[in-house]
Amino acid sequence: MSQHSEMILIIDFGGQYTQLIARRVREAKVYCEIVPCHADLQTYANRNVRGYILSGGPASVMDKDSPPMPSNVVDSGLPILGICYGMHLLAKAFSGKLVRAETREYGRAYLEFDSENRLFSGIPRRSQVWMSHGDSVEKLPDGFRVIGSTDTLKAAAVADEKRRIYGVQFHPEVHHTDEGKNILSNFLFDVCGLKGDWTTEAFIESTVAQIRAQVGDGEVILGISGGVDSTVAAMLLSKAIGSKLHGVFVNNGLLRKNEFEDVTRMLGTLGINLKAVDASSLFLERLAGVSDPEKKRKIIGNAFIDIFEDEAEKIGQIDYLAQGTLYPDVIESVSFKGPSATIKSHHNVGGLKDRMKLKLVEPLRELFKDEVRELGRKLGIPEKFIGRHPFPGPGLAVRILGDITKERCDLLREVDAIFIDELFANKIYDDIWQAFSVLLPIKAVGVMGDERTYEHVVALRAVTSVDGMTADWAKIDPDILAHISNRIIRQVTGINRVVYDISSKPPATIEWE
Repeated sequence: MSQHSEMILIIDFGGQYTQLIARRVREAKVYCEIVPCHADLQTYANRNVRGYILSGGPASVMDKDSPPMPSNVVDSGLPILGICYGMHLLAKAFSGKLVRAETREYGRAYLEFDSENRLFSGIPRRSQVWMSHGDSVEKLPDGFRVIGSTDTLKAAAVADEKRRIYGVQFHPEVHHTDEGKNILSNFLFDVCGLKGDWTTEAFIESTVAQIRAQVGDGEVILGISGGVDSTVAAMLLSKAIGSKLHGVFVNNGLLRKNEFEDVTRMLGTLGINLKAVDASSLFLERLAGVSDPEKKRKIIGNAFIDIFEDEAEKIGQIDYLAQGTLYPDVIESVSFKGPSATIKSHHNVGGLKDRMKLKLVEPLRELFKDEVRELGRKLGIPEKFIGRHPFPGPGLAVRILGDITKERCDLLREVDAIFIDELFANKIYDDIWQAFSVLLPIKAVGVMGDERTYEHVVALRAVTSVDGMTADWAKIDPDILAHISNRIIRQVTGINRVVYDISSKPPATIEWE
């Protein structure tokens, strides 16, 4: 990102919706970053910060160890919008009085605002908002006035318009708040005076310049999976440094049907300097007899590193390792709560960097997934690849429960190809966040013709989601599911039973392993 772009800083107090605030600000074409509340804001002294948004959070400002507001926020003289916990912090900072509510208010409410103010300019006087709080402001600080109330809460929105400081007791960033986007827009444009010029084109231009400045005459290696993130990263790097980028696409034997050929061909037409390596036998040899999911991931990760090192040696001097890291990964690693717990190890080539002493290039580290897709469209990547469902790094290894063999991989590839083909045929693929098949480590009795069979069972999984953090099982028409099941059992020898997974996340995860 260009150091001179105007920006908003979102201070994170551990709120569950903090990333959503950032997405809403970005959607308004304003660049923003999330910083944990304990961060040193001096690092932003030379950036063009034009305002602050204080996130919600699970704590109460009246608790002894509650996270404090960085002092330079209040002293900055810049506009501030405090959301829920952020509003309580503002009240506390300016010597207002807070009280613990008898009952915690959570859910829909109706906000009425009673006077002209810039935050609610142009919105209906009464509209639905989404509340979530246990404390409330009993006595306003000097200079503040109430600008919005609900049936149960007088001070649901407060303002010191002279100092351009606003607090709201509801979440404008969630879609249950009907006018939330307009309220945030009013803060960004009317209060902070931003231009809203952070576009995909501006990002491409500044990132290409940044990559050239960082890499100079160096050579860069990038692992390409065929997924959206690594493909878009490859396009950006290729645009910036051309043949100094060395893309390596590895067939680990765990890809979807025809994937190795399709992706190699697609990347070739985009002009990326690519080395396609078929290492399927190496991966399958190392995975033989291993059924523990964590062990599978580690074996796959280490095999990728070995192949990468071999390829890097063939190329010669490599200075940089490029990765398609996205902003949510960056936020998680520096979050308010400290480094996130490891739910499952990632197959990213992190170990490679340590062993080969490579410097990192991460051109997408400021973007959310939907922004990466938009960037891919602007860079000319075919829609067929841009809109693809996420595919895990370890591939089919985490979708084959139990031992992994070439035969079991081939079986699952055929099943999966039929499932995805039918989703496209019925025009529901794009309504689903992720769909795939899982080969279960059991066999079941069946009847085919007049014969008794004892064959494999597959589970179909399809979920709807916005960002993969939570997901619901997709309500596919039973007639479509029946047709898919019939096709699989008829066409794939070795399968005699198909089940459909109706678990949501949480408590289940999207993938089975």
